[in-house]
Amino acid sequence: MTQPLSQATLFERQTRRGLLWSGILLIQLLITAPLKADEILVAVAANFIEPMTQIAERFSAQTGHQVNLASGSSGRFVAQIRNGAPFQVFLSADQSRVESLIESGHALEETRFTYATGSLVLWTAAEGLVVNEETLLQGAFSRLAIANPDLAPYGRAATEILESLAITEETRSRSVQGENIGQTFQFVQTGNAEFGLVAASQVMEGREIARGSGWPVPQSLHAPVLQDAVLLKQAVECQACRELLGFLRSEQGSEIIAAAGYLRQ
Repeated sequence: MTQPLSQATLFERQTRRGLLWSGILLIQLLITAPLKADEILVAVAANFIEPMTQIAERFSAQTGHQVNLASGSSGRFVAQIRNGAPFQVFLSADQSRVESLIESGHALEETRFTYATGSLVLWTAAEGLVVNEETLLQGAFSRLAIANPDLAPYGRAATEILESLAITEETRSRSVQGENIGQTFQFVQTGNAEFGLVAASQVMEGREIARGSGWPVPQSLHAPVLQDAVLLKQAVECQACRELLGFLRSEQGSEIIAAAGYLRQ
């Protein structure tokens, strides 16, 4: 005959059972819980902000890390980083800005790589126009927007295009400069300039002009716009930052970059 359990025994067994299930639940949580999510602050050249936004969103969805992007001219970012701005990753619109940060001890040389090769388009917001080299040679515009060549690598490439076509002097009085390629694009988009030498990524999808009318400028008219990324020295211990740079180099990252109009690395 089964002896009835005392109230104390029942309480003891229930307590043990509760502790057992609590332990199992804790183990499951430890197994399934993601690693601690970090926040990453990235300085992004203005021409690359759209594809980088897509890359950051996909990276965050897969890792849980939050990526905060700041967009602007590469030259301005270098000055800010040297003055203590808390950026952890720098995506430049060229190589020279990254080299200067490595030389000054603000960036880690071993983390540097070229993430994209940019190109330019002579572009107007007007639809259905025939735009080509003759548009520049004939000066068929009252205002031509370019980025500031002292601050923006795409501005430097734009001046090289004008020099290659021997029209620097002819266009000087009709040129308006944006601080970065994003502002240059806005000048044309809003009608403050009829044409502009903008980044292909701003107006192309794959190999096609997606809006307005434009002429993809041959690479032979300017030096290659090689864009480098680097981890900044203050983020040397940031594993999430290194993961982001790895994702940028991954097949997923490369596909987004190529779709945005950059040459695949």
